[in-house]
Amino acid sequence: MKMIMAIIRIDKMNETKRALTAAGITSMTATGHVFGRGKGLWDAKVLEGVKKDLPEALAHLGKEPRLRPQRVINVVVPDDKVQLVVDTIIEANQTPAPGDGKIFVTPIYDSVRVRTGERGDVTLD
Repeated sequence: MKMIMAIIRIDKMNETKRALTAAGITSMTATGHVFGRGKGLWDAKVLEGVKKDLPEALAHLGKEPRLRPQRVINVVVPDDKVQLVVDTIIEANQTPAPGDGKIFVTPIYDSVRVRTGERGDVTLD
């Protein structure tokens, strides 16, 4: 069993949900508003100056926001569905521009359905 955590553009959430549903993945968790950035070319000293509202630092930073609003989606699936989920998320979110997001895959050792006490893959649907 694996957890796929995808950080995506906020405006791609509905498209991603539809794509996962069409692929037969009906269970997921989404975290509301999160903020992040990728390989931004901002200097740490400039960012410190921005935190202190120094005009010179704000001028160096430009109009681009430091952190962009994003969504985090978590999907836990049996091992044999990992590639399907990853491919589906990529297809729904890939654009020609930087900032499409990241996907992380981590092992999950167990899952327990609270209502029944069932364990393992059976709890995923």
